[in-house]
Parts: sequence; structure tokens; C-alpha cells
Amino acid sequence: MKRRSLFVFSAKVCVLFLPVFLSGCGVRNGQGTKTFPDGAKYVGELKDGKPNGYGTFTLSSGWRTTGEFKDGLASGRGTLTSPGGFTYIGEFQDGKPNGEGTETWADGRKYVGQYKDGRINGQGTKTWPDGRKYVGEFRNWQMDGQGKMTYPDGKVEEGLWTQDKFLGASTSP
Repeated sequence: MKRRSLFVFSAKVCVLFLPVFLSGCGVRNGQGTKTFPDGAKYVGELKDGKPNGYGTFTLSSGWRTTGEFKDGLASGRGTLTSPGGFTYIGEFQDGKPNGEGTETWADGRKYVGQYKDGRINGQGTKTWPDGRKYVGEFRNWQMDGQGKMTYPDGKVEEGLWTQDKFLGASTSP
């Protein structure tokens, strides 16, 4: 008999909090906070207990994603930051950078361009704090394809690159 009365009490609690628990008792919908067993935390919009809408997801390591979420994953515009000073601002799809975005590192490096499946892939521009600038194609985070590197001393290497190495075509002093 006690079990039944506990069930009735739980059902009444669910009814009282119906706006918060729209999909059944314990499954959150609307604005809220969700803490995960590994110490990660999400604050924002929830649907069926998953991040869905605008919010901030923070890992216990300090990495943080703020922006749009869909079905528990970053999707749409957002910002990813690390405790070490790395920042990505741009488009996400299925939890990964995908589309146009900008990366900056604490040491002053910067990349602006295309991403596919979480990797730098496509056209982009990368600059270094020493003044180097590469404009061209990237594949799997590396300069790969047609591109142009300009050095601080004015030297230019333009042509074919593969795995961050210049293969040649034209070089000017």
C-alpha cells in the first residue's frame, strides 16, 4: 500500500510541475540547468531533457560552448572557448564546427574560413603573430591545395601546397 501512495504522490508532483516536465515526470522542457555525472553542466533551453535552443554547455575541463543547440548537440551559430585561450566563433552542425568560422589562439594565430566535420577544410586565411599570412585551400587543418604565403620580409610563395609544405609554382623575392 505504501508503494501505491508514493506513486500517487509522485504523480501529483508531476502534475504540479507540468509546465516544466511536459514530456513526463523527470524529462525537462523549457529553461533549465542540467548537470552531468562527469561534472559537465548545461544552462539554457531544454527539450525532452536535451539541450535544445540557446544555451551554454561547460565541460569540467573548462571548455565551453555557447550558442544554439539541437537534440543535445551544438547546431547553428555558436562560440567555443578553452581555458587556454583558444576561441572558435562560427557555425556548428551535429556538435562540430561546420561552415564558416574563425579560430583564434592565445599565441596570436588566427584562421578565418571554412570548416567541414569539425576540421579546417576549404578556403581560408591563416595569420601568425610573426606576420606570415596564408590565403588559400586547407585540408584536415593543413595548407593543402592552391595557396599564397606572404612572409614579413615580403617574400611570397604562391602555388601548390600539400600537408603544410610548399611544392612550388612561383616564388618572388
